[in-house]
Amino acid sequence: MNSPVHKTLVVQLQAGDAERCPVLAHLGYDAADPFALTVVFSHDGRVLARWTLDREMVGDGLTRPVGVGDVRLRPESRGVWDELRIELLGDARPDGERHRAVVFVWAAAIEAFLRETYDVVRPGREEVCVDDFLAELMAEG
Repeated sequence: MNSPVHKTLVVQLQAGDAERCPVLAHLGYDAADPFALTVVFSHDGRVLARWTLDREMVGDGLTRPVGVGDVRLRPESRGVWDELRIELLGDARPDGERHRAVVFVWAAAIEAFLRETYDVVRPGREEVCVDDFLAELMAEG
């Protein structure tokens, strides 16, 4: 049995026009859901948001812009270091726009985390039991 991979990073959150502020990002990977990465953002012991991201998309976002829906990723350079820019779009606001947050993560930390996940399940070797997936869908109604 493969053990889950966990890593906690300090990332920079920017919401709206505000300045960046540091928050914790708790990254997780489990071979039971081999295509997904989970990330829980927290600050002062409170969970701010929980997202599930596509592992391959995160890897691709380190080298080129990806995503067209609620999650968009792209590499950014800040002089001496490279970052992964993660744009997260939420529910609609009263003015018709959508809630939006941008998270900046040191690219080298994401690369290291992905390497650890690849030690658990190599890219292209992901498997999903379709019968279990369908049973879960049917149970949810």
